[in-house]
Amino acid sequence: MAEKLKIKLTKSLIGASAKQKKVVKALGLTKLNQVVEHENTDVIKGMINAVPHMVCVE
Repeated sequence: MAEKLKIKLTKSLIGASAKQKKVVKALGLTKLNQVVEHENTDVIKGMINAVPHMVCVE
């Protein structure tokens, strides 16, 4: 069983580039301080690395 990651949106999308907004939406985050769970895969880790200043991983 793969490990789960809790990802929290900590910064607003105002002023973010279109690419960053698409990555955050693809992670399933829509509101500030929202938390979602995803499997610990290379794809998800790459998405987190694209917006490390906007999300927090628990």
